[in-house]
Amino acid sequence: MILLVGLALSADVGGYLRVMTRPDLEGGDGRLGYWNLYGRLLNEGPYAALELRQEILDQKPGTLQPWTDVHAKIEGGTVANADTNGGSLAWMRLSQLYVQAGNIGLRDVTWRLGTLEQNYGDLGLYDMKPTLLLHDTLGAQARYRTERVEVTAGLGDAGWSIKPDQYNTVFTGAVAARVNVAGHLELGVGGQGYLEPMVLGNRNAPHVTPGIDYEAWVRGEVLSEWVQAHPGQLSEFPNPEPTHANSWKGVGYVGGGGFGAWRWTTVYASYARLHPQGYVTEAYDGDEVELYVGELTDERTQLFVGSETQLTIVPDRWDVVIAGLYGDNQDGDNEIVPTDDDRTFFSGVVRTQVYLSPVVHLLLESSLAEEVSHNGNTYREHQDSLFESNGGAADADGLEYGDSDTRVTWQGKGGVVLNPLGPGIYTRPSLRLLYGVQYSTQNNAFGNSFVETLDEYNDFDTVERHWHNVVALEAEAWF
Repeated sequence: MILLVGLALSADVGGYLRVMTRPDLEGGDGRLGYWNLYGRLLNEGPYAALELRQEILDQKPGTLQPWTDVHAKIEGGTVANADTNGGSLAWMRLSQLYVQAGNIGLRDVTWRLGTLEQNYGDLGLYDMKPTLLLHDTLGAQARYRTERVEVTAGLGDAGWSIKPDQYNTVFTGAVAARVNVAGHLELGVGGQGYLEPMVLGNRNAPHVTPGIDYEAWVRGEVLSEWVQAHPGQLSEFPNPEPTHANSWKGVGYVGGGGFGAWRWTTVYASYARLHPQGYVTEAYDGDEVELYVGELTDERTQLFVGSETQLTIVPDRWDVVIAGLYGDNQDGDNEIVPTDDDRTFFSGVVRTQVYLSPVVHLLLESSLAEEVSHNGNTYREHQDSLFESNGGAADADGLEYGDSDTRVTWQGKGGVVLNPLGPGIYTRPSLRLLYGVQYSTQNNAFGNSFVETLDEYNDFDTVERHWHNVVALEAEAWF
């Protein structure tokens, strides 16, 4: 026990925290909108991360002596008195645990065993990492790094991340490379592939249930349609047939800058084919049957392009960051129901920070986003959308959820920031007093507990509200 305590006390400790209070007099949950498409500011909840690094053999720069260390990261999105989970440690997770070693066999190569990750950086205003690779993998990784070149290769199993409730081995491997040109230009490219092999007799392995119609599946009517076509023969429903499943992701990165007011620009791109789903359970007349829907979910793709530019307008007085992103999600199997796997979205965010003094800053931000469903109405523009959609004729068996296929959202934010470490939009820690306002074409486009039913026995009135306002007192820090 004494040895364990000694190791813990000598470890390097770093982390991140974000905590806030946002009293919401309009019935919301303290967030201005639904998600970070409108910029991370006022759209994120509390968060905490603690990363530990313990050296086993010290790394001595300039030498070829072997070194090794151990890393562990604990993180989660709950803080006492800030969200419904009340800061419970049950909502924290050990998200990273790995051992690293260097100067073993190959110079400038770092070996890693455990959880893996490779990415080319963040879209800071959105708090997104578009070029993540291997983050879902437990395995081994080698990274060759010099001043100008970095190459990473990794292999492992992603089954527990992709299919946590239906685990089956998903072999995965990735290769990524980045090169720095004269300090003013960086280029990066990478890719990851997944293979889930056929395993006879394993219910969690890839299978196909023959003859399933997509519309019947999403309506939950596969079994009822079978019984209708084959009365009294539910026991003869087709058995699943074994197969294999695969998916992949490719990423690219360009970064440049360092000239005058132009500090840096990053451009990220990724294109992925999502891994097929396993099985779902459908019930009919007291009987349950597992339906394997891999063949109905194997044509989902995601295209993502994002960019961010940092500008220094007046040194130590005025900085500006401009960011934008575009996403296009396609589902080749789905032509009838609106989902997040079948939509296009655009967004732009501008943040400016004026330094009234080295510590006291003025922050202003504005964002505009549009989301378009490929398969009809999914957004409710009115509290009585039932009477606005389909000319007021209700479709009891319909697959549309609202009265518009488009959601447009604008947000404005501003306030005072205290940065003890001085100027910089991304300088931390930051203490912020902010006001945020949102307008959305969707009714009540923020987390809330409003009753939306139009049932005549509803005890609460439905409300139409397109504006949302919050005031926030928050702190954010790296340490």
